[in-house]
Amino acid sequence: MLNSKKTNILLAMAGAAALMASSPVLAQAPAEPTPAASTAAPAAAPATPEADPATVNDAVGGGHGDITPISMFMEATVVVKVVMAGLLLASILSWTLLLIKLFEFGALNRKTDNFLENFRGARTIADMRAVSTQEEFDGNPLADMAAAATEEVELSRQAGLSVTGDHLDSALGRAAAAVTAVQSGLALRLSGGQQFLASVGSIGPFVGLFGTVYGIMNSFIGIAQSNTTNLAVVAPGIAEALLATGIGLFAAIPAVVFYNYFNTRIAAYGTRADGFAAELLNGISRQLDKGA
Repeated sequence: MLNSKKTNILLAMAGAAALMASSPVLAQAPAEPTPAASTAAPAAAPATPEADPATVNDAVGGGHGDITPISMFMEATVVVKVVMAGLLLASILSWTLLLIKLFEFGALNRKTDNFLENFRGARTIADMRAVSTQEEFDGNPLADMAAAATEEVELSRQAGLSVTGDHLDSALGRAAAAVTAVQSGLALRLSGGQQFLASVGSIGPFVGLFGTVYGIMNSFIGIAQSNTTNLAVVAPGIAEALLATGIGLFAAIPAVVFYNYFNTRIAAYGTRADGFAAELLNGISRQLDKGA
């Protein structure tokens, strides 16, 4: 009986030992550390520091808040500011010249219509002269033409020439020359300010482009100095430069339109003056043939 108990205890101990030996945790031997695992991982390379926005702003011309045309103008460099200010002044002068010439041509056409209405009612050369020398028509190109032609006929008559006889052709020739002399200054008289409009229209975009090139060049220099290509930082400086080209076009386009418009008005009035010159000389010739 005692021997059987001892046998059972030994069997139990042997079974427990077998179970412990078969356990995965106990069966696995501790792994020796490998050289790769034992070597500490190298420290990560320090990240490249981002450029300080304040430094970038200083490099490209100052800080920027809300981007508006006024703020872009105020933040631009001196050269770009001078370009934009000059173009704005040219634009203001172009619009002022437009208003002046519109009033000028309006008054000129009204006075011309009134003069022609009175002139066509004249029956003699003396009447023509009286109408053309009235104070209300002073400075009107057609009135000046009529006054010059009738004065030449009167001067020939006062010189004792037979303006209705042997000297008729020469008197008419001198009257026509007097009309031509007045007409020769008509285009110059009406084209005041056209040269300015032509200049603004032709060189305005190039002046604006110069401001843009200078501004963008300055912005890229700032980008190189700040070592960043952050669009939010560099875009305002480039926008300021592009504003110069925009202002150049804003000044040039109306100037070209005004120039072409007034050229058309001047040509139309010149055609009207040519027609009146023929009408005037025909009227003088008719009166001289009648012996007036």
